[in-house]
Amino acid sequence: MSVAAEAAAAALAAADGEEAEAVVLAERSGLARFAASEVHQPTLIENVVVTLRVVRDGKVGVAVTNKVDEDGLASLVDRARAAADSAVAEPTFPGLAEPAELPDADGFDEATAAQSPEDQARLAAAAIAAAEGLDAYGYYTSGVTELAIRSSTGVDVHQAMTDATALVLAAGEGVSGYAEQCAWRAADVDPAAVAREAAAKAERTRGAQELEPGAYRAVLEPYAIAELLGYFAYDSFGALGLLEERSYLAGRLGQRIADEKVTIVDDALDPRNLPKRFDFEGSPKQRVGLIEDGVARDVVWDRTTAAQAGDGHATTGHAPPAMMRDYGPLPFALALAPGEAGSVEELAELIGDGIYVTRLHYLNIVHPREGVITGMTRDGTFRIRDGKVAEPLVNLRFTVSVPQVLEDVPGLTRKTQLVNASDFYGERYPYGALVPAIATARFNITGAGSRPGL
Repeated sequence: MSVAAEAAAAALAAADGEEAEAVVLAERSGLARFAASEVHQPTLIENVVVTLRVVRDGKVGVAVTNKVDEDGLASLVDRARAAADSAVAEPTFPGLAEPAELPDADGFDEATAAQSPEDQARLAAAAIAAAEGLDAYGYYTSGVTELAIRSSTGVDVHQAMTDATALVLAAGEGVSGYAEQCAWRAADVDPAAVAREAAAKAERTRGAQELEPGAYRAVLEPYAIAELLGYFAYDSFGALGLLEERSYLAGRLGQRIADEKVTIVDDALDPRNLPKRFDFEGSPKQRVGLIEDGVARDVVWDRTTAAQAGDGHATTGHAPPAMMRDYGPLPFALALAPGEAGSVEELAELIGDGIYVTRLHYLNIVHPREGVITGMTRDGTFRIRDGKVAEPLVNLRFTVSVPQVLEDVPGLTRKTQLVNASDFYGERYPYGALVPAIATARFNITGAGSRPGL
């Protein structure tokens, strides 16, 4: 039995006699961070976090611990019981999940799980060496995450997942470029190639010019569109945002809200993403069509929001971890369908005159109901002239409505890329977005920011 499964079984046994659910997230990982082309702050983590829910007369108490010995679990049960006793009954609480048949999904690679700290440091060093004379900043990380759930209703599920990510910012005086790769097989991540991509982008940013504010046609690389969709998803692709009418999709299901080239799904079963079989309640993961050929179709659901909505709604397997439950169900495996363009250069030809954006930074949600997000472009912003990526631009401030960005899409690339969405600061739970590069007819620039470089 795995570490996570053992901890889940022990926590549920400690809560004997209670209506209870134990969710365990275990991690064994390493992160080799580097700055100014030197490896520093190597981080090795082995941790087990147990979240226990106790239900008493419709009242729910939750407690969390990473002390998984007998005394630690006994204290966990006592705290969860006390929390339930002091809570208010939740009329829409659907009860704990019942056992269900789970779909098949891969997502675990023995070679990735076996990577040692020395392996991770070696791969970080390969990225540094490939930065071609520029200072390299970033990290290489890989790890194993296990999710196990046991409950008094009979749920008993477990999945082990691996993931690896290389991220490189190549920078110098007045120049900076960005690249990353992410996969559940470390063999699919090449840190040296990531560094070469970042360095090549950085060299093209020399002599960056300013740009007048205005609405521009634009090409967004996968890094940029993945970040934009991720922020939009927090309010607009989850059932809680729909029920609370914060979602852009509220009142618009069944209506055309984007270009007919735009299809967005959430599919944690796709082996090209970071596959998962079940959510944090043990409910089976399902593929959910969010936008189909430009038409708003659905949002993702968990058991709580499905019970609130009634009318035949059911969970789609999107209950979030306890620390994110206030957000409601969230899509952790977004995918934007590809198009017909063979390269970003072909997208630039479709744009004709506009801007080219590598990635986005410092994003903030301004108006959830209208999908308005603000932020800044970073580490590779260029002018497009006569269908060609031309002179470099300074980092640009922007404020856009994501639906407007998706309203008129001249094209998308055939190739998609898995873009990491984890920040690796909290508990490790690998997720990302599988997206192509995209051309849009409208991207609103509001001002100039800093120049590329340090």
